[in-house]
Amino acid sequence: MAVEKTLPGASAGRTVLVTGGAGYIGSHAVLQLLLAGFRAVVIDNLNNSSELAVRRVAALAGDHSRNLSFHKIDLRDKGALEMVFASTRFEAVIHFAGLKAVGESVQKPLLYYDNNVIGTINLLEVMSVHGCKKLVFSSSAAVYGSPKNSPCTENFPLTPNNPYGKTKLVVEDICRDIYRSDPEWKIILLRYFNPVGAHPSGYLGEDPRGIPNNLMPYVQQVAVGRRPALTVLGNDYATRDGTGVRDYIHVVDLADGHIAALQKLFENSSIGCEAYNLGTGRGTSVLEIVKAFEKASGKKIPLIFGERRPGDAEILFSETTKAERELNWK
Repeated sequence: MAVEKTLPGASAGRTVLVTGGAGYIGSHAVLQLLLAGFRAVVIDNLNNSSELAVRRVAALAGDHSRNLSFHKIDLRDKGALEMVFASTRFEAVIHFAGLKAVGESVQKPLLYYDNNVIGTINLLEVMSVHGCKKLVFSSSAAVYGSPKNSPCTENFPLTPNNPYGKTKLVVEDICRDIYRSDPEWKIILLRYFNPVGAHPSGYLGEDPRGIPNNLMPYVQQVAVGRRPALTVLGNDYATRDGTGVRDYIHVVDLADGHIAALQKLFENSSIGCEAYNLGTGRGTSVLEIVKAFEKASGKKIPLIFGERRPGDAEILFSETTKAERELNWK
């Protein structure tokens, strides 16, 4: 069932391109866009997603689904991207598309630089040619690396410790350089922490192909018998129970953060290029998440303790005051 979320003055039928809009976070954001009155054009190469997610967004959006369209496109195919921009005038772009597995990025760094950086350069070049200079970029808390303390503010040093995080920082730097060279650009960089959960309908959620790289889908697959046990990557960290501590934010709250960022781009002519943390401001350990899942589901999750994963931080959670104050988001 579609639930209206009217945003005064923000949408007014504006058309937004969403790259990676068939993915976990992207699909939830597309639904929120539609319910807020935007028109959404989704492009995705379906590398780790499915067109089924787009169809489910359409079903949940009800009558708003008429404002949704989809193109299977890889951002590295500049010609195909150019055709989309030539056929539609976009007021803004939300850029989710990118590979996101920390461990895989350590093993295949060139793949990550090619996909995440080259693809983004193509997107920015085509946007510029077509006069579309409003961008919300899906960055990551991985740009902070392993900070000496938490919570992280947006002013913390940017020292990513894996290729995934480095690709996000490279794109952030490109965005800052673009704005300095051409102040017509308005860019918001959203550094989000660890998305979890699903749409309340249960019709959208995270179901990655192959072995999950994130904690919650792995726990869920163990719970339903698709995998025998959860391997906890490291139990010798200097934390309260030895496991890594992260900031787990519900995916719908995260999607709403992108709508708030769009509002800021449309309503504030002097935004420039700004970064915002999106998280809860609370750190939760891996074992605490597992125990909470067991309590809620009534399922026991078998555990195996393994070695630390290369590139992982020990403790990482957010300070969200800036987003609460400037984006009116919480």
